[in-house]
Amino acid sequence: MAFSKKNYILLAIGMAIIIVGFALMSGEGSAEGVFNPDIFSARRIKVAPLVSLFGFCFIMFAIMYRPKTKKEVK
Repeated sequence: MAFSKKNYILLAIGMAIIIVGFALMSGEGSAEGVFNPDIFSARRIKVAPLVSLFGFCFIMFAIMYRPKTKKEVK
């Protein structure tokens, strides 16, 4: 196998972080004739993209992670 069990667990955690980031970006939009200032909130503009970026970086770490092997004693 290319990945160990720990790699798959880390990948699942990274995907969960990305899903949380995209959920933070969601919300009501502005309609024609009605302006909703919530589309420019700090949560949607700053926090959510950073959470998603962290999730993508975490997935890169999970892919590159190599479990430590035990050294044989002679």
